[in-house]
Amino acid sequence: MKEQKKAPISKQTLNRMPAYFLYLKKLDFQEHQSISAAAIANDLNLNEIQVRKDLAAVSSSGGKPHKGFDICTLIEDIKAYLGYDDVNNAVIVGAGKLGQALLCYDGFSEYGLNILAAFDADPTVIHRSINSKYVYPMEKIPEICHLLNIQIGIITVPAAYAQLVCDQLVDSGIRAIWNFAPVLLNVPQKILVQNENMAVSLAILSKHLAVKLQEK
Repeated sequence: MKEQKKAPISKQTLNRMPAYFLYLKKLDFQEHQSISAAAIANDLNLNEIQVRKDLAAVSSSGGKPHKGFDICTLIEDIKAYLGYDDVNNAVIVGAGKLGQALLCYDGFSEYGLNILAAFDADPTVIHRSINSKYVYPMEKIPEICHLLNIQIGIITVPAAYAQLVCDQLVDSGIRAIWNFAPVLLNVPQKILVQNENMAVSLAILSKHLAVKLQEK
């Protein structure tokens, strides 16, 4: 019998998957071999029914009654679904404080992201190594991206330069952009863009906090 493909999951479910992954990875496997959706929901302060639906959407075996999900299997299922098994080569453009912080974070490799190099226009930064990642001058973007088959570009430059950098990355074969600059980028339809707008995140956080304070 032909295996039925799982339906695509919602963006909200997709956004929760990394939290499940990190939570499961931190469990003591000597004490826990399986776990219920109720236990996960309780520890992560989520709705139990939603957690069960989320995990059922990616689990290869499904949760068993009175036992729950096999933790090791569930970790591998989430890892495979999110593509953490597929290493994506990336570069950072903008080796300032934020760019350097990202370069120094070794945890990206656990999620399949492999940052190979950085680029900057500041002569005090270029031709240096930051966490074993070499910082090249901006004009090297096309050469390095094609040479290393880079798929993802991470933009950490000021807003005024973000679109120019984006255009350079697209022209260099980049297929996805992780944008930390506070500006909306104009890209071809085939290019994926994930914006990390800290101002928007702060506004949402402040609004939620105000609502919670009014509830008291």
